Amino acid sequence: MSVLLLAVVALSVVQGAGRGAGGSARSLFSLLLDGVFTIVSLLTAWRLQQWLSPLVRDKLLAADIRIPGGQLGWGQQMYYTFLTGLRDFPLMRSGLLLLAGYLAVKLLLRAAAAAVAGILAVGGAPRAELRQPTWLSSLAGGGIGVLTGSARALLLIAVLFVYSVLYPDTAFTAYVQQSSLYQKGATGIIQPVTGDYLKDKLPVFTRAVESEFHSILQRKYEVLDANVPDDIALAAKEVTAGAKTDEEKAKALYQWVGTRVRYDWDKVNLYEQQRIWKEQTPDDTFRTKEGVCIDYSRLYAVMARSVGLDVKVVTGLGYDGKGSYGPHAWNEVYLSEAGKWVPLDSTWVSSGGNWFNPPGFDDTHIRDA
Repeated sequence: MSVLLLAVVALSVVQGAGRGAGGSARSLFSLLLDGVFTIVSLLTAWRLQQWLSPLVRDKLLAADIRIPGGQLGWGQQMYYTFLTGLRDFPLMRSGLLLLAGYLAVKLLLRAAAAAVAGILAVGGAPRAELRQPTWLSSLAGGGIGVLTGSARALLLIAVLFVYSVLYPDTAFTAYVQQSSLYQKGATGIIQPVTGDYLKDKLPVFTRAVESEFHSILQRKYEVLDANVPDDIALAAKEVTAGAKTDEEKAKALYQWVGTRVRYDWDKVNLYEQQRIWKEQTPDDTFRTKEGVCIDYSRLYAVMARSVGLDVKVVTGLGYDGKGSYGPHAWNEVYLSEAGKWVPLDSTWVSSGGNWFNPPGFDDTHIRDA
């Protein structure tokens, strides 16, 4: 890591010496001007997204966007996932508005700078030919390279410092912290400037991003599974034919999915051994009667929605019965009589026990974020 930081500085010195003082000075001025534009663009874009975010949200809420039934093409899936995500997920909305605003403002600033430079150049004297760089100009350029290289190295240290704050227990963090140059930059410059702000705020922000990211993935499945095939809808109606309440319907579907679908160990082994994920739709699961936890959960959700139940697909960690946890998926269904969401795990029906809203469900299921 120390070698990498030194290399960043050395390459900047070589670059500056090669261009000569004049060329390096122009490059440095251009870099400084671009830095000013970057700061102004970020600050302006930040203010713009704070103003625009609630307006965009309200506009999309007023539009009453609903995911249509029927078979959706790839473009339609992306369209409804994007629009409903922009409406419902504030971090995603703020991030996209910030990015769009930053690019627009910076483009305008660059265009304005180019226009001013063009006006100043009109009627001016012809530019003098650049002279061949001398050893003195190369030395001056190398000095400028030291400054720019140090700034680049410090930027790299800042990125590594942020990573170390977010993931303090990883092997890479331990490796980075062995570098004496990193330690001097992080503890001598970055830490005094930021204080405890990064350590206090970044982990909280990271958890919020992870939570929203998983919600966006869930929205993807909602869009993909908006189409309920006729045979699945018919099966769901037959299964719940004698049910009077939401809870009776939800339990009937829980038992049906849990006892009709067989756990696909071949799919698990294919992923664990070859890293090949066999994606399948609820229709595939219904037809083959095979799948893993996410397939059980998506099929349950589609069947439940077809009989008027509100249901979610939940991802997280499930207890494996051997003292540890592994990736898992299950459902939450809304019972209007009780006025609350309750959890259920149709994948575990075959393992025995009651996994429809039992006491201590959260002891064996840890939902993401």
